[in-house]
Order: sequence, then structure tokens, then C-alpha cells
Amino acid sequence: MFLHFLDELRSARIPASLKEHLMLLEALQEGVIERRMEDFYYLSRAIYVKDEGLLDRFDQVFSKVFKGIESDIETGQSEIPEEWLKKLAELYLTPEEMAEIQSLGSWEEIMETLKKRLEEQQGRHEGGNKWIGTAGRSPFGAQGYNPEGVRIGQEKGRHGKALKVWDKRDFRNLDSTVELGTRNIKVALRRLRKFAREGAADELDLDATIKGTARKAYLDIVMRPERHNAVKLLLMLDVGGSMDPHIKVMEELFSAARSEFKHLEYFYFHNCPYEALWKDNKRRWSERTPTFDILHKYPHDYKLIFVGDASMSPYEINYAGGSVEHWNEEAGEVWMKRLTGVYHSSVWINPIPEQHWGHSQSIQMMKTLMEGRMFPLTLDGLDRAMRQLTRSH
Repeated sequence: MFLHFLDELRSARIPASLKEHLMLLEALQEGVIERRMEDFYYLSRAIYVKDEGLLDRFDQVFSKVFKGIESDIETGQSEIPEEWLKKLAELYLTPEEMAEIQSLGSWEEIMETLKKRLEEQQGRHEGGNKWIGTAGRSPFGAQGYNPEGVRIGQEKGRHGKALKVWDKRDFRNLDSTVELGTRNIKVALRRLRKFAREGAADELDLDATIKGTARKAYLDIVMRPERHNAVKLLLMLDVGGSMDPHIKVMEELFSAARSEFKHLEYFYFHNCPYEALWKDNKRRWSERTPTFDILHKYPHDYKLIFVGDASMSPYEINYAGGSVEHWNEEAGEVWMKRLTGVYHSSVWINPIPEQHWGHSQSIQMMKTLMEGRMFPLTLDGLDRAMRQLTRSH
């Protein structure tokens, strides 16, 4: 069983070595946990999962391998105590719900019906109007509907098994292959942090205050500047045309970046950066910022992130006048080389799935201009991009 578990973890691309397998067996032999599936779930997860992006994948493997297996304590129960049933139901019933349920009969009758259902039911049930399960109309269960029901299983399971944990799938959005939400983008962006304390001293330094007070024998309040991310970020966002289907994830990325970086400057472009960029799409033709001004205003210690699908005519990249919107005196690749020449720490984030990049000539051209520093807009891709920016100087 445990070797099968190890094989399934590896099949799901979770790095699981023989050393970790032996560690798990040793922990079980030493009795570090109770003989319950829930405790085993948390123990094995702590040993095998080193990256929070793999938590959801681990839950799916655990559910596949151990679903339906109960601990010795659970299988040894021949009778369900009446007091346990009352406590279980009372845990989920508010006084208002208890009053409503009287229309079904007395409290004792409801508990007797619940006890019979628990004894008769052999496995998990979904839907329907009798068994204890999910998404149904039975008076007993979870995530379903019955105006006079006893809610069971939404937080704590009736068997005390880990199934209630992995079916809940708390970390489903952290899988590194899924599209990102704002919260997940923030998690990835936090790899690009360099904290500093600058500016006005408006935060209490508790440790220094205690030391100063002890040393001087009177209250010595010490203040310090607020700690913040000192990384400077220059964000250039492709808008319009083929980028329209990616508006939602672009908004999430933009929102996350603004909340994570104190020193953030952003500009828009279409398809490829040329001689001018803009900050307001409604005034993109009347209020434009020359790209040379940006190169001269923001020093080379800024990290530069391009975000776009790089999907365009190759002429837009390597020919003067190739732009679809205006006559560009110099080719897009000239401006790309100027930008990456000043900002050596730069990456390109692409919302197009990475497996499709090879079918687009313009994506390959832009990836070459970025010297391979193009990453997909997934949690794993953004994580790799932040690591690249951290290494670059």
C-alpha cells in the first residue's frame, strides 16, 4: 500500500524519494501519531510536500489511494453512542434550526432516524432525499438543501477520517498548472522581495524600547521607519487585440503587483514597445510618454516585467513601419534591445500556454530577444520568473 502511494505521488510529479518513504515508515513505527487516517494524512503531507503549489495535487493522490480505508479504531466500533449523535448534531444546529426541526417530530425521533441512517448507509452518497451525503435534499448531510435538516459533515466528518480534509480541497487554486487569482499572484510575487526601512520613524521598535528602558532605568520609547519591499518594479502591459481574452488575469496580476510593491511604475503598449508608451488607454494617442524619457527617468536598478502574448506579425518586431497602428521609425526589436540593455533584470510573462509557443513565429522571436527569459502566466511560471529576477543583476 505505501509503495503504491509512493508510485502515485511520483506519477503526479510530486518529488517523493525513497528517503522520505523510509522517514514515513520510521515515524509510523515509532508511533508519533494516533492510528487515525486524519493523523496519517497530515504526517505524510508534512513529509512529502515541500512546495505549497503541490498541496492540491497531494490531496488528489491521497484520496485516490486511501479513499474508503478506515482506521482500526473506527472499524472496531460496533455501536454508535446516543450521546455522540446528540453532540454531533448539536454542533451544527443553531437554536433557530432546532425550533424549525420540531415539525419533523421530537428531538429523540430525529436522533433515532439519524442513527438508523448511519447504521444502514454503507458508503458516501451524493444527491437524493434519504441518505446522509452531499448536494441532496435529505434532512441529514452537507452542501444540499432541506429547510428542516440536520447539517452534518461540512466541517467535521462523522467517521473522523481525513477524507473530509482532501475532499474540501482548500488549496485547489495553488496547483502550479492553473491560471492565477490575485491571492496566488501575490504569493508568487513575494519571492521578489528585498526589505528595507526608509523614511519617517513612525513604527514602534518594541525590542529596542525594552532594551533602552532596561539600560536607562526609565521608559525609552524607540521608533523606526516602517519595513517595506525595497524592490523597484517597472511593469509594461500589452493591451488590446489578441490580449482581450486575458483581461481578467491581467487585472489580477496588476492588482497584486500594486499591493506588493511600493516602488511600482507601469506603462501600456500594444503588441510591441515602440518609441512611446502610455498610462491611460483612453488617452493613448493624446498623452504618451516617450520611451527614451522612461529610459532616462528610471535607473537601471528597476526590475522590468513585460506582460503580453507576443502574438503579432513578425514585421512588427523586425521592420520599421511594421506596426499595425502607426508608422514606427525604428523596428520593435530595436526598442526591445534598448529596454533590456538598460534593465538587465527583465522577464517576459506570457498568458499563452507554454506548449503553444512553438507554433508562433513572433513568440519565438520575442523569446529570443529576451534571451529565453519568457515565462507562462501560471503560478509555476510566475514563480520561475521571480527567481530569474532575483538572480539577475
